[in-house]
Amino acid sequence: MSARAAHAQALARGVLQVRMRASTPLSSMLRKLIATTCLLLGAAAQAQPTDTLKRIADSGQINLGHRESSVPFSYYDERRQVLGYSHDLMLRVLDGLKAELQLPALTIKLVPVTPQNRLALVQNGAVDIECGSTTHNRERARQVAFSVSIFKIGTRLMTARDSGIRDFPDLVGKRVVVTAATTSERLLRMFNESIGRKFTISVAKDHGESFALLEAGRVDAFMMDDALLYGERAKAQQPERWVVVGSPMSSEVYGCMMRSGDDALKRIVDAELTRLMRSGEAMRIYRKWFQQPIPPRGLNLDWPASPDLLELYREPNDRPVD
Repeated sequence: MSARAAHAQALARGVLQVRMRASTPLSSMLRKLIATTCLLLGAAAQAQPTDTLKRIADSGQINLGHRESSVPFSYYDERRQVLGYSHDLMLRVLDGLKAELQLPALTIKLVPVTPQNRLALVQNGAVDIECGSTTHNRERARQVAFSVSIFKIGTRLMTARDSGIRDFPDLVGKRVVVTAATTSERLLRMFNESIGRKFTISVAKDHGESFALLEAGRVDAFMMDDALLYGERAKAQQPERWVVVGSPMSSEVYGCMMRSGDDALKRIVDAELTRLMRSGEAMRIYRKWFQQPIPPRGLNLDWPASPDLLELYREPNDRPVD
């Protein structure tokens, strides 16, 4: 505990002792004043500043969270090397971080995360920055800090070309898979409730497992962010068999997560991402992953940047979309 926190705790104990020893009843106003003081001092005693930059500078290491199967954002190749659009952006950010901290070298510890544990690993310090395909919404922003947004998506469906499914109303009587602990799972369940539970929902642990269920014929459609659906299609044995369909159920933005209160680190991350976007470097990284052949099968997603993404590159911001 810091000296400031210890001093605050001592003050709080002193106020409580005064209150307990008082021989005459306290006025209502004084009681309220004491209660408020105790709350403020208690909060100050518990508040521990987040100084990730100092730890990184002292240790020469940063813990970078990544996904295992969020193609083409952050995923393993056939040699289990981490790669992807989000990962490339973060490696460029780390170059700026090294310059800011005057570190000649920076050891990167890569920590795999899942939709289920990614927020907790950032909150408990196991991950300093998570950059993959995490949606920035207001609920999550109450738990962690987000960088300026790095991508904009719409939630849609992937299905077999001959399935007869062309939009969400066509799911009646069908089986639909969604990845657990994602915003898509919440949206899909709300839609199903709104129409009287007319289709069956399966939940998979990650995007790879979701698509495997679709490929095996165990479900009729896979709901997820359109960019991730195209990424899973790129890994398919027969990519031409699958189509992405439907009017987007929602529009969302991805950001990189850091611990709440980690203002110094967020300032550097935001500044570097903003520089990448406005300089055109982020656009070059986009073309590499969305308009050129990518591992593991060399399929080109052939997906030009949307007007929304181009606007984000022109005017980066960290506002959630929900």
